[in-house]
Amino acid sequence: MENDIYTLLTQVRSTTPLVQNITNFVVMNNTANALLALGASPIMVHAEEEIEEVLTFCNSLVINIGTLSKPWAESMILAASFANKIGKPWILDPVGAGISSLRNETLKKLLALKPIVIRGNASEIMALQNFGSTGKGVDSTEESSTALEAGKFLNKEYGSIICISGEIDYVISGDEVAEIANGSAMMTKVTGLGCTSTAIIAAFLGLGNNPFQEAIAGVAITSLAGELSASISKGPGSLQLNLYDTLYNLSKEQISENLKLKRNANPS
Repeated sequence: MENDIYTLLTQVRSTTPLVQNITNFVVMNNTANALLALGASPIMVHAEEEIEEVLTFCNSLVINIGTLSKPWAESMILAASFANKIGKPWILDPVGAGISSLRNETLKKLLALKPIVIRGNASEIMALQNFGSTGKGVDSTEESSTALEAGKFLNKEYGSIICISGEIDYVISGDEVAEIANGSAMMTKVTGLGCTSTAIIAAFLGLGNNPFQEAIAGVAITSLAGELSASISKGPGSLQLNLYDTLYNLSKEQISENLKLKRNANPS
């Protein structure tokens, strides 16, 4: 599988998929730089009046509700609907799910449009299953393993591939579960690395071949790059800069020697 991930990475680098991002103010610059370092191309368009025109020539779509407003919610729903209509894959990042009525109602409408992939932390994934639950803002209060059943429920309910971020990352599709044990605790001290993972997954989805493998590749590359970057960083500031360099230079040997990936892990 490590060789498959490197193959997908080389395809991203050679084809430069264009990723449309309706994302939050906090992470726009980080997300754009990470996509460029990976080898993809970012575009940030939020205005309802131009979403359909721009999305037509993009390869994939990110919908990230981090800094939500009613106009943005309307743009997100329009973009997701149009992506479905024209067959473009899209990923939902339910930042802060469960913390407000506007957020929850918007998420219900987006879930009904059945994203190809949903990526969130454990608290967010569990909140999607039960909007009565509460999270700690955009940070998870739960271990990723505690959200496995919620992830399996969401996968069955909406048909979406579910990516759960945490100390161990999980990617769920039907009876298949991939488990990625890379990453670093230092990554939690850099804002928006979960959002960065979402965007990187979208870049792989832009290849348009096998969404489950592409989702695994996006999660694995982000977590591995974070781990390798943390090992040469003095703190969160240098980690963020080193992450771009690591994504840009990530090699086949680094992936094969350092990636901790299990397929069909079926954890209890």
